[in-house]
Amino acid sequence: MGHVTSVFVDLVRVETRLYNAVNARLRAERGLSLGQFEFLEVIDRVPGCRVLDIVGELAITVGAVSKAVDRLVAAGWCLRVAHPQDRRSSVLRLTPEGEERLAASRPVVESALASLTGAVPPDDLARVASTLATLRAALEAGSHGQPG
Repeated sequence: MGHVTSVFVDLVRVETRLYNAVNARLRAERGLSLGQFEFLEVIDRVPGCRVLDIVGELAITVGAVSKAVDRLVAAGWCLRVAHPQDRRSSVLRLTPEGEERLAASRPVVESALASLTGAVPPDDLARVASTLATLRAALEAGSHGQPG
């Protein structure tokens, strides 16, 4: 196996294990999946958030995002509001319950990730973060890995 392939395999396995562990803890402590948390976080962070903003952030299909948003709306955590300039589109907003769930979940996610990455010295973790940010920016600039 080549060096880059080995790095890729390790990266994928680390991501999978971190995601699964954080997801399990978040479900147990807050009754929320990590996927739902990610959606709520994007909606909260992106002003005037639309489905396409989430698609761009998470690199998943419009259909998958739309269905997940429908489930957030049904749970009472998010609202679809008519876009002020484009009636064919809607803006996503968190409800007060969605804001509360997100606020209560953030410390759980942070704590879980801190615990799971505790074996890595802070300077090494900072270098990994910098390297991944560079790689992510390059991939996004080239529109690599977008669905469809």
